[in-house]
Amino acid sequence: MAEIVLIRHGQTEWSANGRHTSYTDLDLTPVGEQQARDVGVRLAGRTFAAVLSSPRTRALRTAELAGLTVTDVTDDLTEWNYGRYEGITTREIRSHVPGWDLWTDGCPDGESPDQVATRLDRVLDAAVGHTAGGDVALVAHGHALRVAGARWIGWPASAGGRLRLDTGTLSVLGYEHDRRVVLEWNAGR
Repeated sequence: MAEIVLIRHGQTEWSANGRHTSYTDLDLTPVGEQQARDVGVRLAGRTFAAVLSSPRTRALRTAELAGLTVTDVTDDLTEWNYGRYEGITTREIRSHVPGWDLWTDGCPDGESPDQVATRLDRVLDAAVGHTAGGDVALVAHGHALRVAGARWIGWPASAGGRLRLDTGTLSVLGYEHDRRVVLEWNAGR
């Protein structure tokens, strides 16, 4: 059976500093560029029926440096919209909102966990639609892909908080006995 490969973009200045980055369009750092090339090495010899990407520069550049040809760019693969928390760290948020948790609370003027789950469910449905032709790659962002991993196996979006995902890593979704499973997670860190 075909697999869905999740590719988290390479490092950016903000990801290196733990700053929430959704709609701010940042490029990769030199480390992030190398991570993207390393993704390409790990994918060598693998072909994809479709490569879906977030429209953000960091995702598109990762795909390019990894040697992937993006077949569809979709807003549904953008990062969790952090609203008023864009550009700040969890620690800074919790200094003003003690106990805040992205995975259960969402973001003011941004998205809730359920809203992100709805988008990623659409992405997964689209990816499954392409798997008749072979494997599918999704090039996107840490929190969004963590939600995709959780949703793939029937968990709520909040369960993505238990799935660490580093920059420049690969994860693989697939099947075992017709049941959706995570075949590999956070590889290449």
